[in-house]
Amino acid sequence: MFNKRVKVKDLLASEPTGQEVTVMGWVRGFRNNQFIAVNDGSTNNNIQVVVELGMLDEETQKRITQSASIKAVGTLIASQGKGQKVEVKATSIEILGDCDAEKYPLQLKNRPSLEYLREIAHLRFRTNTFGAVFRVRHALAFAVHKFFNEKGFVYMHTPIVTASDAEGAGEMFRVTTLPFDNPPRNEDGTINFKEDFFGRSTNLTVSGQLEGELAATAFSEIYTFGPTFRAENSNTARHLAEFWMIEPEMAFYDIEDNQNLAEEFIKYLIRHVMEHNREDLEFLTQRLAEEEKQLPQDKRSEMGLIEKLEFVINNDFERITYTEAIDILLQSPAYKKKKFQYEVKWGIDMQSEHERYLVEKHFKKPVIVTGYPKEIKAFYMRQNDDGKTVAAMDILAPGIGEIVGGSQREERLDKLTQRMEEMHIPAEELWWYLDTRRYGTVPHAGFGLGFERMVLFVTGMTNIRDVIAFPRTPKNAEF
Repeated sequence: MFNKRVKVKDLLASEPTGQEVTVMGWVRGFRNNQFIAVNDGSTNNNIQVVVELGMLDEETQKRITQSASIKAVGTLIASQGKGQKVEVKATSIEILGDCDAEKYPLQLKNRPSLEYLREIAHLRFRTNTFGAVFRVRHALAFAVHKFFNEKGFVYMHTPIVTASDAEGAGEMFRVTTLPFDNPPRNEDGTINFKEDFFGRSTNLTVSGQLEGELAATAFSEIYTFGPTFRAENSNTARHLAEFWMIEPEMAFYDIEDNQNLAEEFIKYLIRHVMEHNREDLEFLTQRLAEEEKQLPQDKRSEMGLIEKLEFVINNDFERITYTEAIDILLQSPAYKKKKFQYEVKWGIDMQSEHERYLVEKHFKKPVIVTGYPKEIKAFYMRQNDDGKTVAAMDILAPGIGEIVGGSQREERLDKLTQRMEEMHIPAEELWWYLDTRRYGTVPHAGFGLGFERMVLFVTGMTNIRDVIAFPRTPKNAEF
């Protein structure tokens, strides 16, 4: 049997009893023709494989270059050197894959910039930074399913190809099999989608929420976790054209129940990673501290990464209304000294700078804002009795701004259809959605958590393109 290997992480945690072990991985370093540092991605730490002088012929020695892959069989012994408890005393070395060190674009000796690593995204997983980030991303994804499963939620796969625009924003990617150069047209010159694959205009989904609501009116509590797409021409450190969303929908929930679940969920995810990925978080904490040394004092974080995460799970999120948030901004030194780029007044859609001020300068903790003006929110949000606001909620996080957006949904058919008319949303296209209000309607609520923004928050990375394997952004769909 070829693969009897033990993972490096498990070897480093083992007691050396002279047992024979097999380790396979990529070479991170080879010094004095004796000591090979081997890494297999299970941890950022390498295992040292010790080769006796004269054991390898000259040709094999030359092939042990950075990122060559090897299989080493040997005895696990107590390490003679500092830095590791155990090492492998090799009895055989087999080269599984060569790597031309001269041409290899990832030289680990010189710390490559994150910008450069985005250009070689197919190789950046091999660095310690991205090793840590993507092990944390995996742990967070696993914790998402664990949290909802423990609460009895049903996992729904909502469609990626859809005919509806849940947000009403219109920034969607078209899905079609019609020829671009000569599509069939109607008499008035518009494109005849009846000849398209689905017989109508379709897009990549911007949200699984509307379909999720259908399921919640049968199962009570469901969640979706899948890719969503926005054709928004935003070249920022916070936006992607393809990203993952977690969207629970719960029957018999009001806006307060919704806030409680979202806060519990965020804290659960952070606790899971702190329990299972401590080593990766410690590496990322150190990395962030080193990066921030280059920044002026007022731009540095007040807390280290792990300290920030502990603070979030140990403190209640601040809860305020949108009106209170605007008042705080209007009274702020930043507003009075004209430091905000965007205007502040009741009715605005708060910008990231406003959200971050509330979180980082005023409250210094995550904030849940509720009661937004109905004019800046989607048609499906429940209208409050004041006639001006809706039962919406956003959770704002330090360093990021909005991380969760949600609402109590409008369950009253007359109110919902009236709002759709006001916003020019054709009721005939959403007949299936309105049926949930016709047949046993129920108070219900839900929210969306941008998964990449959560990964960004937990890892301390500053650009969203560095927490998704292959970022899709304007003019960029490489790999």
